Amino acid sequence: MTQTNEEYLNKVQENKNKAGEPKELTDQNFFTVAKERSSVRFYDASFKMEESEINEILETAILAPSSSNLQPWRFLVINDQELKEKLLPIAANQQQVVDSSAVIAVLGDTEAYKHAEAIYGNLVKVGAIPEETKDFYVNQINSYYGSLTPEEAIRVVMIDGGIVSSQLMLAAKAKGYDTVPMGGFNKEQFIEAFNLPENLSPVMLIALGKADKAGFPKNRLPLEEVTTWNTF
Repeated sequence: MTQTNEEYLNKVQENKNKAGEPKELTDQNFFTVAKERSSVRFYDASFKMEESEINEILETAILAPSSSNLQPWRFLVINDQELKEKLLPIAANQQQVVDSSAVIAVLGDTEAYKHAEAIYGNLVKVGAIPEETKDFYVNQINSYYGSLTPEEAIRVVMIDGGIVSSQLMLAAKAKGYDTVPMGGFNKEQFIEAFNLPENLSPVMLIALGKADKAGFPKNRLPLEEVTTWNTF
């Protein structure tokens, strides 16, 4: 049975009523941040983050590692309210899309290897590697990544996109903001609505802003159920 929009909104309000008040972060220690970060779906719609604050979070996010240091992540920051309204039905009418300060679309560039010359050239400029080492790396990168199938290339950027997304959400929490990652959106509609180039593939959407209600308490499987040592 298909859920009506009214039924969906009623369920959202019911869940909001069950959620507790936002908790202030006690310190910026990594372990505190990792413990306190949770997926928040209820945001103060009247609060707007400064673009400088969003940029600071992104600057920290892009310090993340990536395959061959190609940094294939690209970000589309959507903080215009009309565009968030446009995104809402594409993202399964999730209320955080319009209530958060911004939705950050994390994208993966399947042609990121074409930037290898510039990336490794910068390492030469700062004296980190000699020219011949740069040439070796660039040739290897162009040969390998340039021969990947579209499916293989997308797999690479999905992995790197996941890594940078995790760092982004931790950086946001360290700054006192909250996030929720969203995979529930129509990628084809998103690509069309926001005019994505062919080389950019959506990884996920991340709502970012000031929590109105806390996320639900963490509920994780025991470590021993998800960890095996040395071999199965």
